[in-house]
Amino acid sequence: MEIVVQSSKVVKPAYGEGSSWGSTPAVDVVVPLTVFDEVHNEYMSSIHGFHPPSPTPAALEAGLARALAEYREWAGRLVAAHGRSTAGRRALLLNDAGARGEGAEELMLVQVTRFACGSLVVGHTMHHAVGDDFAMCQCLLAWGQCTRGATVDPVPVHDRESFLPRHPPRVEFDYRGTEFKVPKDNDDDDEKKSPPRAADNDVVVTHKVRFSREFISDLKSRASAAATTLRPYTTMQCLVAHLWRCLTRAGGLDGGEATTMLHMAVNGRARMRSPRVPQGYTGNVVLWAHPAATARELLAGPLGRAAELIRREVARVDNAYFRIPFYDLDFGGGRQFLYMPSNQPVDGAVYILPPCPQGDGSVEALVSLYSRAMDAFKDCCFSLVVPDILL
Repeated sequence: MEIVVQSSKVVKPAYGEGSSWGSTPAVDVVVPLTVFDEVHNEYMSSIHGFHPPSPTPAALEAGLARALAEYREWAGRLVAAHGRSTAGRRALLLNDAGARGEGAEELMLVQVTRFACGSLVVGHTMHHAVGDDFAMCQCLLAWGQCTRGATVDPVPVHDRESFLPRHPPRVEFDYRGTEFKVPKDNDDDDEKKSPPRAADNDVVVTHKVRFSREFISDLKSRASAAATTLRPYTTMQCLVAHLWRCLTRAGGLDGGEATTMLHMAVNGRARMRSPRVPQGYTGNVVLWAHPAATARELLAGPLGRAAELIRREVARVDNAYFRIPFYDLDFGGGRQFLYMPSNQPVDGAVYILPPCPQGDGSVEALVSLYSRAMDAFKDCCFSLVVPDILL
């Protein structure tokens, strides 16, 4: 296949009278990153496929320029913050010029590819320090809205002051001994409770698995059969519980006393109470749920027990992550038929893809494991019965 690069350019915000920043905003505004923003120093990438008809390159460029007038953080660059409470931290410089030059990085890169059949693929990479998946999605949706001539909805909220460190700082929770525990000396159980280590020459591989609508239905029925409440478990809870058990089995824990724990990223916008965070917030507000159990408890018990552990922990935060509306992206020719995030090969990482509204009801997941464990995962991921464990 021959690929022809037709143009490469910097797209700057196109302000108008209706912009939330005004028609001529200052280009020296510095916005310190919050503690949520500082956690991340990587890019988030994905591709989006659209059937014809599709807008012209000029229309896409104009729409992006108007969207950046509302989400101008993505047109800035990262700099060092200076201030009493932010010295030594990073900040966003809203210079509207992007970052072109030695030692500087763009915070948003976009590639538009048009195929001979008329289909359009939009690829992008956006810096995680600027915003989380939800904020990134809202910016992309705004691009589609501006390309169609629609009003940007929701209205972005740029104020990050609520998450800046207090001065003087107040420590209201004893993190020592709770989140960070010093291991005991000469603990005879350490070796027994530790998961098997990967070989030095092993590599992490990623496998894309598709669970059919029928499999998901059977999974939910099996999990909810042992539910202690009248409310059935959700697709998300059941699928994560199933994957958790499969990953534990594939990792070689085999029902021992090692603790297996999930780290589930969830959208904190709907859950935070002080301060309250609006849906249009443009920064990072990723919270975490940490359901945990011993491998023996997880594998010996029914699927519903794992689903209940997940439900309880996620209820403390929120399960809105599964509802990030990537498939609502529309440039005027209809919603996308393909959404695929970038691959981050980290052992034990699972990315459950949002189900396509035009699909058959199946759900796909990207699962990353060391290659030595991947075959074991493939053997059990479509089984509703976990093999006998070593008791």
